[in-house]
Amino acid sequence: MSENTSKNIILIGNPNTGKSSLFNSLTGLNQKTGNFPGVTVDKKTGVFYIDQTKVKITDLPGTYSLNPNSEDEKVAKKHIEEATINDIIIVVTDATNLKRNLLLYTQIIDQGKQVILVLNMMDLLQKNKHEIDITKLSKLLNCPIIPINARIGKGIEELKFAINNYKIKKNNFIENNHTSNPVDETMLRLNKINQIVIDCLTKNGEDKSYLLTKKIDNIITHKFYGYLIFIGILFFIFQAIFAWSAYPMNLIETGFLWLSNVVSNGLPKGVLNDLLVNGIIAGLGGIVIFIPQIAILFALITILEDTGYMARVSFLMDRILRQFGLNGKSIIPLLSSTACAIPAIMSARTISNYKERLITIMVAPLISCSARIPVYTILIALVVPQDSYFGIFNMQGLLIMGLYLLGFVAAILSAWVMKLIIKSKQQSTFTLEMPIYRAPRWSNIGFEIFSKVKIFLFDAGKIIIAISIILWVLSSYGPDKNFKKITDKYATESIQQQYSKQEINAFVAAEKLEASYAGIIGKTIEPVIRPLGFDWKIGISLVTSFAAREVFVGTMATLYSVGDENNTKSIREKMMTAIDHQTGKKIYTKATTFSLLIFYVFAMQCMATLAIVYRETNSIKWPIIQVVYMGALAYISSFLVYNIFS
Repeated sequence: MSENTSKNIILIGNPNTGKSSLFNSLTGLNQKTGNFPGVTVDKKTGVFYIDQTKVKITDLPGTYSLNPNSEDEKVAKKHIEEATINDIIIVVTDATNLKRNLLLYTQIIDQGKQVILVLNMMDLLQKNKHEIDITKLSKLLNCPIIPINARIGKGIEELKFAINNYKIKKNNFIENNHTSNPVDETMLRLNKINQIVIDCLTKNGEDKSYLLTKKIDNIITHKFYGYLIFIGILFFIFQAIFAWSAYPMNLIETGFLWLSNVVSNGLPKGVLNDLLVNGIIAGLGGIVIFIPQIAILFALITILEDTGYMARVSFLMDRILRQFGLNGKSIIPLLSSTACAIPAIMSARTISNYKERLITIMVAPLISCSARIPVYTILIALVVPQDSYFGIFNMQGLLIMGLYLLGFVAAILSAWVMKLIIKSKQQSTFTLEMPIYRAPRWSNIGFEIFSKVKIFLFDAGKIIIAISIILWVLSSYGPDKNFKKITDKYATESIQQQYSKQEINAFVAAEKLEASYAGIIGKTIEPVIRPLGFDWKIGISLVTSFAAREVFVGTMATLYSVGDENNTKSIREKMMTAIDHQTGKKIYTKATTFSLLIFYVFAMQCMATLAIVYRETNSIKWPIIQVVYMGALAYISSFLVYNIFS
């Protein structure tokens, strides 16, 4: 498609106005996620076309006004202030709550910006038999107004037409907007907005959506039933992660075994064959297999956010979290950490109180993220059967839920300790809008799953492939004299007569792996981690997984694939039969496996998270404290668990 010209669009609006749905409707899959220059606040950018005109669009964080209270609102304000006269700002409003939403519009207009006002959720307005005189409202506000329903894409073509035919104009809502007191200025705006809404809005019926929401909230936010419902939802999520993903995971595992055999048999034996099969394919297969579980987790979390339930969780948890130095808004970063700690820590910018924000940042990585799912899944499968009780209780699902709850309890208790240590005189406040309940937007959920899985696969995939190649080299090569001793040892006539060729090859591969550079590194680490039940291979995986937790599986896949010429077993089967040559016993006993699970629940095994903590706190002190306290917690807990189960 040729491009004659291009336009720049900035998308802004209050939280819960359907801004993300509109962004997805306009851009489809032509979007990417990143950070605003110099800050870690999340942004989405994308492109779409109107005829042959390319339109670039930036989705800003949700904000109620240009008088910011939180870090992400400051970013939104700064981006609006820097917009040029050629940039079109689309202000997305909730048509059912016009009074509150128009405040942001008036502030942007008075900065001399070019604005199109979008009235979203018109279907809910009409359902309640309310009407807005669009023509009159457009005349009073002196700007183009487009009514839409972003959930089903209604009004999108009209919006594109308005963008394509927009003419630059000067506009002011308040002539002298320069009062010394921001509160007085806001009241002046609200009074004028209130009169405009009275003139343009007609109500012919009850607000059914809000009445229904109130009835549901009487149950959902109940001081007793509300918590039971929340725990029940968490239980359902973790059961679904295991139950629904079993079949596609088996297909992926079979597919990678088939691919390994095809490549192994199709290429000449040698270094390239070994690198592709035991390095790249083994490492990548160790992560791709977990995509179904990651997709299910993101889908269910997005549904909870889309329906409005997550706001209720914040309200519920404020009563508890406030006792531990946090507030209700902290629950969003904590729950978001079940997907990834990095955007979760960024989302803590909505917390205006510095102490509460800092504590949230410091404890968020204790919540088990999606990167831990591959580790949990493969380890749990080694010692816990995939049995179901009463048709719904999957023991593996129950255990993974227990690990998540353990991380949450550790985060809460750590927050309480930090509450006593970190001093602040700033007053704590908690204000939250309760959106009405809505049916989930399935297209939006699809976009979120695609986006998050893409990030998980490609970001982690690049790291895993790089580490797999390095590990393959370190595992396949070592000091020549050591390798020669092993070769000579098994070339003797007595050994040749005692064992079959296949057995000798297995012995040689095992001893060469221990004598390799990777083995030397692992043996150096082993004395420190032996009290936890870990051998040198686990030691290597602990080191490599500092790049990303899920690299643990790729590391194990690479280490256990070196010397496996037939490629007939999955990584789980290889780990299940692995023998400790010092003791002659299985490596992954219940004691070792539970110890390793506990270590990964608590340990700070993510360099990217540490980098974000450093940028968010603007101090190296807090990432260092995080590594030390989480590392100590992981080591001590693993030591206790190993000795208890031994």
